[in-house]
Amino acid sequence: MTDSELREALARVRGEVGKAVVGQDGAVTGLVIALLTGGHVLLEGVPGVAKTLLVRSLSAALALDTRRLQFTPDLMPGDVTGSMVYDPRTAAFEFRPGPVFTNLLLADEINRTPPKTQSALLEAMEEHQVSVDGETHPLPDPFLVAATQNPVEYEGTYVLPEAQLDRFLLKLVLDLPERDAEVEVLARHAAGFDPRDLAAAGVAPVLDAEALARARAAVRRVRAAPDVLAYVVDLARATRQSPSVALGVSPRGATALLAASQAWAWLLGFEAITPDHVQAMVLPVLRHRIRLRPEAELEGVSADAVLRAIVQQVAVPI
Repeated sequence: MTDSELREALARVRGEVGKAVVGQDGAVTGLVIALLTGGHVLLEGVPGVAKTLLVRSLSAALALDTRRLQFTPDLMPGDVTGSMVYDPRTAAFEFRPGPVFTNLLLADEINRTPPKTQSALLEAMEEHQVSVDGETHPLPDPFLVAATQNPVEYEGTYVLPEAQLDRFLLKLVLDLPERDAEVEVLARHAAGFDPRDLAAAGVAPVLDAEALARARAAVRRVRAAPDVLAYVVDLARATRQSPSVALGVSPRGATALLAASQAWAWLLGFEAITPDHVQAMVLPVLRHRIRLRPEAELEGVSADAVLRAIVQQVAVPI
């Protein structure tokens, strides 16, 4: 498949997701960018804005193995990664893989489980492998974690540690839909739409693992000029110098911004990154990688507001 054919296939993926989800085009595009870069996505929003349905619809539009794991306060690390189980037939312990052994893992309400269980995903997300009792087990390729979470002020939630947040390429915030979009949601339900039966809604797989691998290779060929690379670094360094920020963006965050910018540029048909592509990715890539100072939070300053100010302040290459 040519690059244009691959882009058309990904556009069809977004179209298939749109058969089930209304008014979340930005989040759909973010998930596609994560697929193209091999990154992971954190979806945040109040209950009822279709976070889970969005990921389920994406999985239905892809010919990939998908599993869903509901995170609860009593979930154990072994319930995520798998564990050693005694087999009486062989009188030996053998590894039984957990739900993380899949192409697309829907980690539903990830912040409703304690940090010990959350951390079970760290090695899987970073190294694409799981270590149990000294043995390493590789995960399938591709491997993507799409996690949903409720806002931290909701009862029964645990704050994700910085090390966990840093493993997510993007944090996408799903807002309540506009009035017209909400009317469309009700119209679909009135016409018989069942979110539990995506096949009946007409959502069908249009992209397989081989085509996705080709698209990823094409994204990696998108060029980045030295001045654009310096611009990415300047944005990351500016977060560390902001008076409102206690913890700025790490070099890992800068590389994530570069990768997301490459994917966005490729989706738009560009052969090289421009500053506009970088600026478009700043909020979703960096908003979860900075920690505000307590006094800034008391004043109502948000991470998005800080990042928008930084984009305005940092010199753009000509």
